[in-house]
Amino acid sequence: MTQIEPSKISALPRAEPAERTHQIFIRDYLIDMQIGVYEHEQGITQPVRLNVDLTVTDHLGPMNDDYHNVVCYETLAKAIHAYALKEHINLVETLAEGVADICLEHQRVINAKVKVEKLTAVANTASVGIEINRSKHLNR
Repeated sequence: MTQIEPSKISALPRAEPAERTHQIFIRDYLIDMQIGVYEHEQGITQPVRLNVDLTVTDHLGPMNDDYHNVVCYETLAKAIHAYALKEHINLVETLAEGVADICLEHQRVINAKVKVEKLTAVANTASVGIEINRSKHLNR
């Protein structure tokens, strides 16, 4: 067994305290929008269901029951809706990435999980789609 001199032992670096976070979510957000690559999907709308889960850093300081101290899910939902209706989108992947980008633009949102489902695209299914998880790289 190897012996180590006590003078050569050093303490492990301290872990930085974990950032306090919470989750914000938008569930089963239904939007009729133009989406799809196939010819029969051009020029029509079809129902899409979005689910968004966000990890948000806690507000520093007291909340004071003040709207300005939170990340507003209604504001995000309106921005997502405007993006979805802006123009025809070919791929559910494009829609999911765009929604994640909108959410991650907020200073306190550090992670976005976005699920996009087309509800009528494939017969005999409840839905088809994609789920992505995107994180903001924080500079410390």
